[in-house]
Amino acid sequence: MLYAILCYNEENAVSQWTKEEDAACMARLGDVQARMSAKGKLGPVVRLWNTDEAKTLRKASGEAVVFDGPFAETKEQFLGFYVADCETMDEALDFARQLSIANPGLGAYEIRPLRYFGDNRLASEPQVQAAE
Repeated sequence: MLYAILCYNEENAVSQWTKEEDAACMARLGDVQARMSAKGKLGPVVRLWNTDEAKTLRKASGEAVVFDGPFAETKEQFLGFYVADCETMDEALDFARQLSIANPGLGAYEIRPLRYFGDNRLASEPQVQAAE
């Protein structure tokens, strides 16, 4: 079964990391990812841009209205996600535990089973560069 491992953390804290701190965290997470990938159990891994780059579309009175950024009052933001092919929820939780050890600070990982809905193939796979 496929599971989404949703990553939450305090965006302000993460965005204040030095390039070296960020690179070290990404290297530790990369080690965890490599172990899952070697088992053939890791799908897409996504790191989201900061919330100040985001838009939210909400329906108001039947019309679509666009707002800057996410519209949520919370200390933690949704920063990225993994898709992992795990036999059980316990295996998915173990993967999330390994990620939490590699990732400094507080934060949370939400683990949710996935269901397919429609065509799950991307039309193209654009190359995206990391933010500087």
